[in-house]
Amino acid sequence: MKKRVIVLILDSLGVGNMDDVEDYHPQDVGANTFWHIIDSNPAINIPTFEKLGINKILNHPKLKPVEESLACYGMLNLMHEGADSFEGHNEIMGSRPKKTYLAPFVENIDEVKRALEKQGFDVKIPEPSFPYLLVNDLVIVADNIETDYGQIYNVSAPLDYISFEEVLKIGQCVRDNVKVNRVITLGGENVTPGFLRQCIERRQDGLVGLNSPKSEIYKQGYQVRHLGFGISPEFQLPTLAKKAGLDVSLIGKMQDVIYCEGARKYPGVDTEKVMQDMIREMDNVEHGVIASTVQETDIAGHAQDPDRYTNRIELVDSYLPQILNKMTEDDLFIMSADHGNDPTIGHSQHTREKTYLLAYMKSGTSDFLGERATLSDIAATGADYLGLEKTENGTSFLPILVNK
Repeated sequence: MKKRVIVLILDSLGVGNMDDVEDYHPQDVGANTFWHIIDSNPAINIPTFEKLGINKILNHPKLKPVEESLACYGMLNLMHEGADSFEGHNEIMGSRPKKTYLAPFVENIDEVKRALEKQGFDVKIPEPSFPYLLVNDLVIVADNIETDYGQIYNVSAPLDYISFEEVLKIGQCVRDNVKVNRVITLGGENVTPGFLRQCIERRQDGLVGLNSPKSEIYKQGYQVRHLGFGISPEFQLPTLAKKAGLDVSLIGKMQDVIYCEGARKYPGVDTEKVMQDMIREMDNVEHGVIASTVQETDIAGHAQDPDRYTNRIELVDSYLPQILNKMTEDDLFIMSADHGNDPTIGHSQHTREKTYLLAYMKSGTSDFLGERATLSDIAATGADYLGLEKTENGTSFLPILVNK
């Protein structure tokens, strides 16, 4: 029997702050991304989300009540610390989060500078009071100012002036000389070195880095590679599927942050492209995994723009009927998020929130899946459904879906 697991992640679409938020992320108390987006745009038009059962989770008065949802529904807690897309996605795909080393880039700047110079790069600290590195007068190495303090460093480049392969060499050198959980190597076209430097900011907690949305680095010719620390794909859902001889397609941000040798990869930030690629892959993948991430919701959160957030969610909703119609009786469709990014909370970073969980099978039930301990339950369920080895982390909710 040919089966497919189809996963769609709407980056940052959280549904309420985690219970531990006062202790670990006090700035996020009261965060509820999806609820507050609806508050900001009460005429939001998401009929398929509603039919699937999103208001069974949100209970928002502006959405239509649904007696019986199409999908099973519940919530997922974050097992990783903070609220991070890379760790969140790897948790979604079945990895058990590891405790990470936290440090602002200024604590590592001198060591990284020496390492890059040893490899032959020209490296400057243009403004000692503004601690970032400028490599070959083009590439900026600095803190990631769009996520939790001290977790991530960015290596950002204008790709009209330097190849992404050369930027990756810089990124790998940084990765080899720091122990934070992630180094992101990224670049875009139609941006100048001077403009990138104009977009370097110091945020309130002291981190210094490139304001990536403001820099427009995502808009044209965007390329990215996430270099993680201590994450193995061996027991993640995509690699388990490939090892079993199944097809795997990774779409949008999913292919940026999840490593799977032999997977078909379709990069893209534009939401319409991500959804179209996903629907096209439903014609190409007969047995295996299709996993996609819509990233523009996260970008809207960083920009603190609930109207843009609403527009992107509505666009996704407009494509959901095509996905449901193309599903066979042997398909499992799961929707969720990786954390929150509440555009109304008063800051522009990710928010530590639970995520919604919708799981649909044409022959399944519409039961409550509960509030679950980890995002990894998505991958654990997918592996269980496809008859694969168990993922490193997570508990399958397949028995609830098939009512056994």
